[in-house]
Amino acid sequence: MPEVTARLFSALLLPDEVVTSLRRELDNRGGPRAEQGLRWMPVEEWHITLGFYGLDDPRARAEWLRHRLAGSPPPTLRIDGSGTFRGVFWTRVHGIGLAELATAVKPEEDDREFRAHLTLARGQRQPALERWRRWFAGYRSPEWTATEVVLMRSDLNERGLGYSVVERFPLGSRG
Repeated sequence: MPEVTARLFSALLLPDEVVTSLRRELDNRGGPRAEQGLRWMPVEEWHITLGFYGLDDPRARAEWLRHRLAGSPPPTLRIDGSGTFRGVFWTRVHGIGLAELATAVKPEEDDREFRAHLTLARGQRQPALERWRRWFAGYRSPEWTATEVVLMRSDLNERGLGYSVVERFPLGSRG
């Protein structure tokens, strides 16, 4: 029986040029400090979640992902638009090959619909969330190709929940 050691999920990380573009757009609106009552995601934790695995054995999940991702083509992505749900402000992610990649890493027991997004802030102040949604509605990031999927773990730290990379899986390779 596998040892359950961590809360795990798979994700795509953003390249530097997209992070820079998003930060510039945030700064043009006064930056996160301009909006009290929202908890902004630290830039180093920005990611696009592909699949949730819950409490799981990192080694076993990594092996499972390695098999599922072998030969998967790298998707071409862009951030395009924004939205809110359940106290979250997010940007929409579109891409050729993104849905197929998410399907490849989705656990069989997960029946949730995949909604590609990047969470930027959380909070209960709906007017503030809605204001940021409107400001980002027309935002378009540079297009990029995701070259790897990462297996990540979430842990409690001094700021709340934090994320770290467990293992990286190159896309487009056979092994």
